[in-house]
Amino acid sequence: MRTTHVVVLPYDPKWKEDFFAIRAELEAAMGELALRIEHVGSTSMEGMSAKPCIDVDVIIPDRTCLKAAIERLASIGYVHEGNLGIEGREAFCYTGKPHLQLHHLYVCPADSEELRRHITFREFLRQNPDAVKQYSRVKEQAAQRFPDDIEQYLDYKSPCIAELYRMCGLEE
Repeated sequence: MRTTHVVVLPYDPKWKEDFFAIRAELEAAMGELALRIEHVGSTSMEGMSAKPCIDVDVIIPDRTCLKAAIERLASIGYVHEGNLGIEGREAFCYTGKPHLQLHHLYVCPADSEELRRHITFREFLRQNPDAVKQYSRVKEQAAQRFPDDIEQYLDYKSPCIAELYRMCGLEE
């Protein structure tokens, strides 16, 4: 699911509904193993421009539950990809889900530092509309400048993200 063409769209209220549909399917498979299923990333923030891809964190009690989570997610078409270089977050890809909005799925233990970062950043932006406007502008500019280069797009956004992380007490 590697991005080849970068598209950033204005906030779409439908993203919330898209998350609910994804969450319902995940809840049915995960059952009590999932402590929570969180909508994170730019599509979770009202007013934020974003790539139309829902970021989802499934929170499990601890790493000892990971094997069971991998098995349950495999039963509904998700494939474990490992942590992709980010500790505390296990990534999953999928095929055959045209009924769901494009999404990134991660499983995080409840004590995961990466999960804490996702939630802290989301909550900070939800409470700071000026920061949402600033970050949206930067993402829109990055997509316009680098529509066919995801790495350049990410690099362009990095200083803005670092500043927002500093503002909300996170270190990048």
